[in-house]
Amino acid sequence: MNASVRPGTSPGMRAEPRRSMAVCALIGAAVTAAVDEIVFHQLLGWHHFYDRATTSAGLLSDGLLHTAELLALCAGFFLYADLRRRGSLAAPHAWAGLFLGMGAFQLFDGVVDHKLLRLHQIRYGVDVTPYDVAWNLAGLLLLLTGAGLAVRAARRHGDGGPPA
Repeated sequence: MNASVRPGTSPGMRAEPRRSMAVCALIGAAVTAAVDEIVFHQLLGWHHFYDRATTSAGLLSDGLLHTAELLALCAGFFLYADLRRRGSLAAPHAWAGLFLGMGAFQLFDGVVDHKLLRLHQIRYGVDVTPYDVAWNLAGLLLLLTGAGLAVRAARRHGDGGPPA
C-alpha cells in the first residue's frame, strides 16, 4: 500500500485528517443546533434563543438561529462532498469531528448562552438545576467521545498526536 494512502481513501489520493475533522465538526454543531431549535424551541416551546425581550423578538431570534444552522449544515455537506469527491476523507477523523462539534455546541450553549449571557434558560417555571446538569453532561459526554475518537484516529493515522 502506498504510504500516502490511508484507509477510507482512494489509491493515489491523500487523506486530509484535519480538514475531515473540521468539516464534520461544522456538521455536528449544525445538527445539534437544529435538534435544539426544533425540539426545545418549536416542538416543546420551552424557550426561544433570546428570551429577554418580547415574544416577537424571541421568534425572530429563533428564525436567525435556524437560518445560521441551515447555512452551516449546507456548507458542511458541500465541504464533505468535496472531501469524498477528491477521495481525501479521513473517516475516523470525520467521526471524531462530528462528535466534537456536537459536544462543543451543546456545552457552549449550556455554559455561555444559558449561564454567562443568560440569553435563555432550558425551561422556565421549574428548578432548572436538573435540566442544566443533564444538558451540560450530555455536551461533555459528546465532547469526550469526540476527543477519544480523535486520539484513536491520530494513533491509527500515525501522526502520533491529536490533529491540530
